Amino acid sequence: MAAMTWRIVFGMLLLRFGAQAFAATHVGIAPIPDEVRTDYFVVTINGRQTPVVHAASSYYLLNFDLDGPATISIRAADAHYWDRGIEVQPMRYGIRPRRSGAVITFRIPAAVKLSIARPGDHFADSDMLFLLGSPPDESRITAKTEGVRYYGPGVHREDIEANSGDRIYLAPGAVVFGSLNIWQVHDVRVQGRGMMIYDGPQDPADDEGWIHKRGWHCIVMDQTQNVEIDGITCVVRSRTWQIQMRDSRATGFYNVNVIGGFPNDANQDGMDWLGGGDTTVRNCFFRASDDVFAMEGNWDGYTDAEMRLPGLDVTNITVEDTVASTSISNTVRVAWPKKTFRSAHVVMRDLDVIHTGFGGCVVPFAFFELWADEGAVGAHTDFQFSNIRLEDFYSLTQIRYPEPEVRGVTFSNIAAMDGVGMVPSVLQGNVAGVVMDGVRVAGKVAAQDTDIPLEVQDGAAEPVYGPGLTDASFDYGAGVIRPGKRVKFHVLAPAAGWQYQWLFGDGATGVGSDVQHAFPDADGTLLDGSGRFRVLLRATRAPHDQVWSSRSVVVARRPIAADAGPEPVVSGLARSGTERATEYDGWIRIPADGGYSLTLLTSRQASLTIDDLPAVRGPELRVQVCGSFGDAVQPTRLSAALLAGLHRIRIELEPGIENEPEGNLGSGGPLLMWEGPGLLPEAIPAAALVHAAPPGQ
Repeated sequence: MAAMTWRIVFGMLLLRFGAQAFAATHVGIAPIPDEVRTDYFVVTINGRQTPVVHAASSYYLLNFDLDGPATISIRAADAHYWDRGIEVQPMRYGIRPRRSGAVITFRIPAAVKLSIARPGDHFADSDMLFLLGSPPDESRITAKTEGVRYYGPGVHREDIEANSGDRIYLAPGAVVFGSLNIWQVHDVRVQGRGMMIYDGPQDPADDEGWIHKRGWHCIVMDQTQNVEIDGITCVVRSRTWQIQMRDSRATGFYNVNVIGGFPNDANQDGMDWLGGGDTTVRNCFFRASDDVFAMEGNWDGYTDAEMRLPGLDVTNITVEDTVASTSISNTVRVAWPKKTFRSAHVVMRDLDVIHTGFGGCVVPFAFFELWADEGAVGAHTDFQFSNIRLEDFYSLTQIRYPEPEVRGVTFSNIAAMDGVGMVPSVLQGNVAGVVMDGVRVAGKVAAQDTDIPLEVQDGAAEPVYGPGLTDASFDYGAGVIRPGKRVKFHVLAPAAGWQYQWLFGDGATGVGSDVQHAFPDADGTLLDGSGRFRVLLRATRAPHDQVWSSRSVVVARRPIAADAGPEPVVSGLARSGTERATEYDGWIRIPADGGYSLTLLTSRQASLTIDDLPAVRGPELRVQVCGSFGDAVQPTRLSAALLAGLHRIRIELEPGIENEPEGNLGSGGPLLMWEGPGLLPEAIPAAALVHAAPPGQ
């Protein structure tokens, strides 16, 4: 009885103090006007329920203030909405929701900015929900605050014209349909938690978004000085660039959210510099339908004469602690064919790049593209990219520049999170001084061009490779991993002064260079039934150093036995073709018992089958744009627990334009990769792929 009484008292104390901690967290959610509210998703944060904003295209968002941890639930209107799985990004938070029908639930540590979608849905035609957290607004501005142009909760329909010395405040719940014009003025501050929604008159079938004039973008600046924008959200629904700055200096964007969505999926840059600079972007979120950050010097039209007009220098840009996403094109683009201008001193650090475009516009899309030819002129120097986490990316960099030069581009502490580039990176032309220090792709730090992979062409200098801050490589115990089985994880080269935190992809965490963990089920991180868990390792060292590493771990309830295979065998898979498909058929030689992830990189509609498992069908085709041939290369993934030996494999490619990477299945064929126990992601070697010898051999 005494023991029972103590349990009751302890439970009451836990409930009491747990409730106090729960209540101590401030949650701020402003009312959403009827013009933009929708119940497509309903979100609950620490017990407070709210609809969301229909932002643009099929994108939805919710702004909220938070000063501590929170439990978040999201209910979709469709009871089967999450049947295909759930992906919460950035990956570094290690969030794996719990699902109950149409409702998913998870915890966040603070006011983070998240993208939530179904797996693979990150293009212009996708449903996406953005949860955009902010710390509480401490400005204490009200409608009675003197010297402030105040926009209160509710709908306003006007273009906001800033004057020198203005202080403009968009209160929580304020929705302004129009443009924020900061034109040839100085000393302007715009702040609050309100929202600008821009839906302009641009031709949806043509590119007029570059035009620089009042009322043509969500935020437009022209020859400004000392402008600061804090806390607001900018939504763009039409085919135009989102934030455009011409010859403006001393500008700061802090905790600003920029969401653009357009069905035609083009010409909707996130932030453009037409000359100018001295800009800081911090703790922001961008979702674009073109380049997220673009530097051009000028843009006055598409005629040959207009393209060749010399532009203004773009210098001194810092972007940090920011999330970047786009449905098409690059994360960062500098220059353009025929353009003449200079750029220098660009720093981007601590970025979560959660989506880049798949495909290309003459050249492939990349995290960083510096591309100019056809007589373009101008030196571009001193670009520093550090502590960048890449998710769903196409290539690391495309630097193609003939004259006069590109010098001093440093990539340091770059982590490809759970993925590889779809196509090679390129250095081409008068390019030198490129440094790859601690660039981690396919589970290891790149030490040579083939590790990225990267091609050096037309006189460009070879990059210099470095080991980075520390080696965060890790491995895990061999054998088949079943739910509930304890698995050992260990850092291969632990270093003094570094701390290690594990995110196991199932919502659990661990600390230390050697840990054990049991996965609870075989549903996988994305709750898609694949059994594939994304295990992340974060190595930290005071005061600010951090290095990320990732591996795929496959959990299954039962493995598949090996096949006896044919006798005799011939190296490679057998290829055959019909009007309906090209097929590759044969066996894959699995070296050890365990869980394996196979990834097929191809530009054609594909299906991949192992043994008697259901075929995995690849994503829908994504056409490349503005002169690039064929469709984009995309991954088709299959995960399974396989016992050592031969396993039947079959690949089917539907008819299409071949635009393959350098494959390992024969001339013009796709690239097939594997990852498993003791195997980092790599192309499957020829000796591991076989087929039956034809009669007589």
